[in-house]
Amino acid sequence: MKVFVIVHEFPPIGGGGGRAAYDICKGLVERGHQVTVLTSRMKGLSAYDTISGVQVIRLFTFRREAYRASLASMFVYILVGMFAGYFVIRKLQPDVLHCHFAVPAGALGWMLSRMTGIPYILTAHLGDVPGGVPEKTDRWFRWMYPFTPPIWKGARKVVAVSEYTRRLAARTYPVQMEVIPNGVELTQSELINREIHLPVRLVFAGRFMPQKNPIQLINILSELSDLSWRCSMVGDGPLLDDVKKLVKEVGLSERIEFPGWVTPEQVLIYLSKADILVMPSLSEGLPVIGVQALAQGLALVVSKVGGFVDLVEEEKNGYLIEPIDKTGFVKSLRYLITNPNKLAQFQNASQIKARNYDLEKVVRRYEGVLLGSQKNGP
Repeated sequence: MKVFVIVHEFPPIGGGGGRAAYDICKGLVERGHQVTVLTSRMKGLSAYDTISGVQVIRLFTFRREAYRASLASMFVYILVGMFAGYFVIRKLQPDVLHCHFAVPAGALGWMLSRMTGIPYILTAHLGDVPGGVPEKTDRWFRWMYPFTPPIWKGARKVVAVSEYTRRLAARTYPVQMEVIPNGVELTQSELINREIHLPVRLVFAGRFMPQKNPIQLINILSELSDLSWRCSMVGDGPLLDDVKKLVKEVGLSERIEFPGWVTPEQVLIYLSKADILVMPSLSEGLPVIGVQALAQGLALVVSKVGGFVDLVEEEKNGYLIEPIDKTGFVKSLRYLITNPNKLAQFQNASQIKARNYDLEKVVRRYEGVLLGSQKNGP
């Protein structure tokens, strides 16, 4: 099967959605399929590349930041992609298109499908769903909405990364959807015998934007200064300077490090050296970082939002807390930091739960969807 993947963010550009797309593409190649990706280009990246057997075509879209796509860059991606994608399809003759994110990839996929007759499937990651990330996208959807329903209705199949994403999308787009979670590569058959670090290591990973609520994390940690811990805040974004300033003001500069925007492989290294994932996010689809944290055997102290609800079993592998409940975060972290035996139990439970997100199973499910959606399929 030949699959043409349309996604505006693909490593090293973008966050969890791009990483999820990469994992699926890599898995499909390993199962013998031919996969070509049409994505965005930034300075320093080549126009053509091969990554883990995946053919990558990068379009110049005026994108300037790895962690954020502007509305203008997404519009350019659609415009340039319409011409480039048409000629790529004429040359490759793919069996099916796979669009990650309804906007902008779904819009481009809809147009290319109309132009070429090649069917497409759509994977929704939450940020492309009205109400999913209100502080970021609500303004866009006010004027974009009249154009988006055909994108969802025109897809041969629609996939949501979490039940929360599916339910939210169904409010606006009454189409049939299947839930396929983001996956993680599981190489070990037995539990990792992790040792609790001294001091306990916390990790936050994501874009420094309002959605991820990094300022709240500093407010939480400032209430735990009497305990022994260190924290890595991995990522970049417009709030980074504000976060660093607040860290200095509350006297935590020696305890919190900022590695910046790192590769997906480096993110895994930071997770492997941590004990607890702390994410006070305001919204999430099914966060790739959360699934990766499970596989690495971290306890999760995270917001009770979106796909995090699927990843955490209360009192077993972590805690779900309302994003604004600073006291709840402080109380949960204090308990785990001062109870290493309980923390170890949570970590083991996370590794067991990670088996539900085995990437091999996820790829097989996508393979079935794609095979059933190709041009000569049902």
